Amino acid sequence: MTAPFALIDLFAGCGGMTLGFELSGDFESRFAVEWDHDAAETFRRNFGDHVFEGPIERVATFPSADVVVGGPPCQGFSPLNMAGVGLERRSLWRQYLRALVEAEPQAFVMENVPELLRSDEYVVFREAAEALGFEVEGRVLNAVDYGVPQRRRRAIVVGTRRGGFTWPEPTHFPPDAIPLTGQPWRTFRDAVRGLTRVPSGKNWHNPRDPRPQSIERYRTIPNEGEGRFDLAERRPDITPACWLRKKSGSTDVFGRLWWDRPAFTIRTEFFKPEKGRYLHPSEHRPITVREAARCMTFPDDFEFPESQSMTSVAKQIGNAVPPQLAMQIASALGSYLKAAAVATDLVPALAA
Repeated sequence: MTAPFALIDLFAGCGGMTLGFELSGDFESRFAVEWDHDAAETFRRNFGDHVFEGPIERVATFPSADVVVGGPPCQGFSPLNMAGVGLERRSLWRQYLRALVEAEPQAFVMENVPELLRSDEYVVFREAAEALGFEVEGRVLNAVDYGVPQRRRRAIVVGTRRGGFTWPEPTHFPPDAIPLTGQPWRTFRDAVRGLTRVPSGKNWHNPRDPRPQSIERYRTIPNEGEGRFDLAERRPDITPACWLRKKSGSTDVFGRLWWDRPAFTIRTEFFKPEKGRYLHPSEHRPITVREAARCMTFPDDFEFPESQSMTSVAKQIGNAVPPQLAMQIASALGSYLKAAAVATDLVPALAA
């Protein structure tokens, strides 16, 4: 077993995890599964035709691979909509186990929302993976600590045949706690450097066409960090009634980002300010698709097809694993697998 290691990506989406693993230089994408047509098309444009488009249950047999990665749909584990998700969506991790049996990888990586690690499903999954011979460990990592200009806490589960995997150390730190060997957190300013403040209309740096009242609301809260509570205080006449009634909670709704802080978690509807802190720090508009892609660390040459809708592309970006975070995990896993291969090769020699 030598690099590049063969990679399978389950629930691949547009390919954020695959991109990060390939960028590490130690992995090569060989097979992927994605049921959403647009996401599968995006994956195909960037990595090739080896993506199975359809429900994972319809994959007849998974090919052999060195590593299996992927995150089962997180709706069943998210506190935002756990109650509304059927068992058929929450149990897709069982297909992940089937892939481990059939592909016989040396390691796997699963990504999901932090609530995964506290779920009954995870307990069953971990025990089943251990029964297959994997040593399994789960941690919650914050993407901002690994060079992603966005606060994004995610559960990462790593399973290895031999055990002893060394997790990647953080590379970036809060500005007021920088060790000599680290770098400061990357900021929204870092992410969008080089992009025009007025959307160019090119490469998904597209302007929206908000209603006049929406623009009036944006102008009412012009300063970084402001949000719905400032809007309600200054202009209750143009503040939605539900926000006036709700005096607490949802503190980031209709919020402006800060130039010199990381972005907040990029979700699937980041183009709607009422969904979170997605207003540009100084312009009277929500962030564009390209700005969100930059905050996720997708390079500008990663192709999101122009034929797709903004809603679809935004969903792909919001559901993705930030490639920079994936690359850090992949680099650690690649080092582990190469060391394990060397150790395996040494055993016969020592025995002789």
